[in-house]
Amino acid sequence: MKSNFYAYLSRMKLIKRWSLMRNIREENIAEHSHQVAIIAHALALISNTYFQGRLDPERIALLAVYHDVGEVVIGDLPTPVKYYNPEIKFSYGEIENIAKKKLLSFLPDDLSAQYQPLLFPDESSYEYRLVKAADKLSAYIKCLEEGTAGNREFDQAKKSIEEALKDYKKLPEVAWFMDHCLDAFSMTLDELG
Repeated sequence: MKSNFYAYLSRMKLIKRWSLMRNIREENIAEHSHQVAIIAHALALISNTYFQGRLDPERIALLAVYHDVGEVVIGDLPTPVKYYNPEIKFSYGEIENIAKKKLLSFLPDDLSAQYQPLLFPDESSYEYRLVKAADKLSAYIKCLEEGTAGNREFDQAKKSIEEALKDYKKLPEVAWFMDHCLDAFSMTLDELG
């Protein structure tokens, strides 16, 4: 059986994020997923190192790598549209699930079974919650970077994401990351040292 799965995933670099916003630097879902994976991995390591966590950082990083793969089939729906009301949010979730099932159908059954838990993780798990926190942190970092570059287009998004992060900051590893790492994303290369 020939498989189109990996070719589809390679198209992540073609799916633009923040499509309704004027961007100083465009971002695609491959770049975003990479950053989310780095942050999610860091959150797991922080949990294990400072808060007696027993997480699998590599698994959490993999969940983050695959968290937006459905968008290679359906594209990235802008946040104001996606969360406009509960019906749209639910419907978009259903469409995203159909897209992920389509992607899995491009794999032989024995491989598909191994990707299933990555594309359809347990959304009630602590691992998944850290991936969602990393996703929000990545969006917040994008707002910081755009603001540092003088783009006010992201000011309102930044405020909105700050509100969402208040809930995630209740997680000790997220609070640690925010307190110790976030400021550096607004620094120049020379300031970073």
